[in-house]
Amino acid sequence: MSTFRRKSPEELLDMITRLKQGKLKIYIGAVSGSGKTYHMLRDGQLLKQEGLDVALCAVSTLQRPETVQQLGDLERIPSIHWMKQDAEGHECEQKDLNVEEILRRNPEVLLVDHLAHRNRPEAEHATRWEDIQYLLRKGISIMVTVNVYELEGAAQLARHYLGREVECTVPEDVLVQADEVRLIDVTPEVILQRDLAGHLNGSTDRAYFERGNLAVLRELALRTVAEGVGDLLEKHRAEQGLTGPSGTAERIMVLVQYHWNGSIYIRRGQQIARRLSGDLLVASFRNRGVKLTTEERTFKRAFRELTEQIGGVFEEILIRSRFSLSRQMVNYAREHQVTRIVLGHSRQKRWQELINSSIVNGLLLHTRHIDIFLMADRAEQEGERILPARTSAVKKPETYRRLPSDEIKRQIESIKRGTFKVYVGAAPGVGKTYTMLREGRELLRQGIDVVIGLLETHGRKETAEQVQELPLIPRKRILYSDRQLEEMDVDAIIARNPEVVLVDELAHTNVPSSRNTKRYEDIRELLDAGISVISTVNIQHLESLNDAVEQITGIRVRETVPDSILHLADEVELIDVTPQTLRQRLSEGKIYAAAKIEQSLNHFFKLGNLIALRELALREVADDVDERLESWERNTSLRGPWRREEVIFVVVKLDHEAERLIRRGFRTAYRLKARLVVTYIHGGNEGTMTEDERMKAERLLKLTQRLGGEFYIEYRAGRMSMKELANHINEQATRHGATQMVIGQSSTPRWKRWGRESILKKVLRGARNMDVLVVADRE
Repeated sequence: MSTFRRKSPEELLDMITRLKQGKLKIYIGAVSGSGKTYHMLRDGQLLKQEGLDVALCAVSTLQRPETVQQLGDLERIPSIHWMKQDAEGHECEQKDLNVEEILRRNPEVLLVDHLAHRNRPEAEHATRWEDIQYLLRKGISIMVTVNVYELEGAAQLARHYLGREVECTVPEDVLVQADEVRLIDVTPEVILQRDLAGHLNGSTDRAYFERGNLAVLRELALRTVAEGVGDLLEKHRAEQGLTGPSGTAERIMVLVQYHWNGSIYIRRGQQIARRLSGDLLVASFRNRGVKLTTEERTFKRAFRELTEQIGGVFEEILIRSRFSLSRQMVNYAREHQVTRIVLGHSRQKRWQELINSSIVNGLLLHTRHIDIFLMADRAEQEGERILPARTSAVKKPETYRRLPSDEIKRQIESIKRGTFKVYVGAAPGVGKTYTMLREGRELLRQGIDVVIGLLETHGRKETAEQVQELPLIPRKRILYSDRQLEEMDVDAIIARNPEVVLVDELAHTNVPSSRNTKRYEDIRELLDAGISVISTVNIQHLESLNDAVEQITGIRVRETVPDSILHLADEVELIDVTPQTLRQRLSEGKIYAAAKIEQSLNHFFKLGNLIALRELALREVADDVDERLESWERNTSLRGPWRREEVIFVVVKLDHEAERLIRRGFRTAYRLKARLVVTYIHGGNEGTMTEDERMKAERLLKLTQRLGGEFYIEYRAGRMSMKELANHINEQATRHGATQMVIGQSSTPRWKRWGRESILKKVLRGARNMDVLVVADRE
C-alpha cells in the first residue's frame, strides 16, 4: 500500500482516539484453573519492574499457591462486594469493579479477572465489559481474563457439546477489539491433577471437569484464537500487498452446477473442510445472459440452504463468456485465498475436451498455487445420491473377549513405558524451556525425582534462574573432527534412573558417531526404560509442516521430527505468545545475543512470519486435541469422526516436488486414519538406476518410513510411452486399493502445454473411479 495516500477524516479520528485510549490485553483459557490469572499477575509484575504504575481490582486467586505467590507487592484497589443467589438458591459473593476509586487512583495498567461478569443491579454499567470499555476510554490499560465458553459464539457450541448454559457472556468481537490476545493452554490431565491436589477448590467450572469435556473446550479455545490470528494475518498480508494462500489454514472451494449431484460435491467438500479444519466456500459460475430454468432455481435455493446449514458460504458468480471460465475461476480462488478447489472428474472424451474446453484441463493450465481435488462420481458406481452427514456409532470394545498374545505384549510395554509430555511453541523465545523447568521444580516439590538431562538456555537469564535446585546430569563428551563436542548422556540418565527427566530441543541432530542420530531416538530409549520425559519443540520442526513453514518464512528447516513422535506424547501443550511480545523480547536481548537481533527481526522474526507460525501452531495443536478425542471413542470431536476406509496412493518422480507430495499424502492419510502408499516408477530394471537416482530414492524411502507409510519402487524395463506410463500408474493405484491418489501438477511451462496432453491428463482420464488430489507446484 502507498505511504503517500492522504488519510481520510475517519482514519485520522480513529488514530487520534487510539492514541488517547488504554490498551486491552485478554488472557483466554478453556476453563477456570488454566492459569490465566497466574500469567496475568506475572506479566503485571514484569511491567512494574519496568517502572509502570500497575494495580489490580476484582482479582480472584482462590488461594491457589502459585497464583497467590505472583501477587507480590502489587497494589490492590478495593472492589465492591455484594451477594447474589446462584441457580440452586445459594448465596454467593460477587466482586464488582470500583470504577470511581479506579479513576481516582488512575493507574497506567489495571489487572482484572472475569471479563464475563454481570454487575449488581444498581451499578451504572450492567456488565464488567462495559466498565472496562469506559476505563479504556479514560486512558487506563486493562489486562483481563476470560474463559472460551464465555464468548457468545463459543457459548452456543459449549451448550451443544456439553449441555450447559452459560450464565454471563461477552460479545465475540471483544477478541477483535483487544490489542493482544494470549491463549493459556493446558492439557486436561493438568487440570485434573490440579483439581486432585486441591488447587481448584471453589472453581465454578467443576461441571466441566471430565477429560472429554475439558478436551472439547480446549480445542474450542485453540481454534477460536487461531481464527482471530488468521484474520490478523490476512489483514497484515493485505497491507503488504500479498495475495494467494498464506500457507497456514485451508480454504476449500467447491465448484457446483445446478444439477442433482451438486449436493454430493457440497457434502464431500464439507467433509474435507472439517477434516482439514478449513473454511468452506461453495461457488457456482454461470453465464450472465442465460436465465435459470425452474429446476435450476430449485437446485440453487437447495444448495444455498445446504451450504448455510453446514457452516459454509455460498456465492453465485456471473460470467460473460464460457471461453474464459477456467481463468475466472482461478482468479476468484486467488482473491479468496483458496487452497483447494473441489470439483468432479471430467466425463468428456479427449476429442470432446478439445472442442468444449474442459474446465478441469483449464484449471490445471492456469493455476500453479492451488491444489485441485477431483471427486470420483460414486453415484454412478454405488448408487449414492447424497453422502451421509451422520456417521455410524463407534463400536464399543468387547469386555469379555480374550486379548491375543501380541496385544497383551503391546499393552504391557505401554504400561511400562514412561509418560511423555511435549511443550510446543511457534518460535524460539516463547517460553517453552522456562515452562518445562517451572514444571520440573513443581514436581520436585511434590517429592518426585526429577533431573535435567539436557538444557539449552541460550544465555536467557529468566530461563537460567528457573534451574535452581533441579539436579543436572553432566553431558557426554564426544570427539569429532579433532573437537570435543557434548551431547545428552543417555547411559548416565538410565543408570541414575530418575522418575522424570527434562530434555530440551526435541528436534536436535546428535553429533555423528553418537549412538542415535536424533535426540528423539534418545528420548524413546528413556521412555522404554520407564523414565518419564518432558521436552520442547518449535512447530517449524514438525516433518509434515516442513513445506508450509518454507512457504511462510522462505527458510527450509533442516532439523525435523516425525509427526509420530508428537502423536506418541501423552500430553502436548502449546506455549502461546503474541508476535508483538516476541519481537519486543528479541529487541530487549532476551532471546538472542545483541549481534543477532537486527538480522532476526528482519528475517525469521518478521511480524508476518510470526503471525503465520502462531496460527500454524494453534491449528496443529487443535488438530492434535481432536485426534485424541477421536481416539477416546467420543463422538464430540469438533471436526467430526471419519469412518470410511481410505488408502492414500502417492505417485512421485525423483524431483524437487517428491518430498512435498509425500508430506501432503501423509497429512491426508493421518487425518483420514488411512494407509499411506508411496510409489516411484523407474523406467528400467534395478541395475539401470544411477547412483544419484539410488540416493534420491533412498531419501524418499526414509522420509516415507519416518511418516509411517509404505514405499515401493516399480521397475518397468524398456521405454514406456506416456500412455503406457499413465496406465501403469493407475494399475498400481488399483492394486493397492487406493481410494485417493495424490499426484503433482505438470512442471512443464504453460506455453509448452498448449495442444499437447500431459501425463497428468492421461492419468486423470483413467482414474475417474477414485478421488485425485493434484498438488500445486509452488516452485
